[in-house]
Amino acid sequence: MDTISFKTISANKKTVNKGWILVDANGQNLGRLASTIAILLRGKNKPNFTPHVDCGDNVVVINSAKINLSGKKWSQKNYIRYTGYPGGQRSLNATELFNKNPNTIIEKAVKGMLPKNKLGSKIFKNLHVNVGEDHKFSAQQPKPFNFS
Repeated sequence: MDTISFKTISANKKTVNKGWILVDANGQNLGRLASTIAILLRGKNKPNFTPHVDCGDNVVVINSAKINLSGKKWSQKNYIRYTGYPGGQRSLNATELFNKNPNTIIEKAVKGMLPKNKLGSKIFKNLHVNVGEDHKFSAQQPKPFNFS
């Protein structure tokens, strides 16, 4: 066996194969769903994963309004933001944020699991969350993702 044949393959923008994946959030727990989506977005499930390259897939999430939170998280989980003014700290619990926009809960959970740099911002743009079954990416023919 020749050791020269064992070379590390590093992906770059030109050699990466980006696909489209369809994830159904119906009945899924938020944290487990978000970690799976983050892995798919980052490309850690691929054999040619390279940490400094966006080698993940585009992910379309449907049925975000049918997500589950375990325990008492609907009332106890707080989402805090700051307006920038003195005394401008605002907080919403999960139920209030869900009633405003169900997509935001999934987006915030996934964004917290991505790198906090320019690459993380670029990867996050590959996430598309939809409330219902309909999405505008049917032309890309996303492949359904099986959680098992």
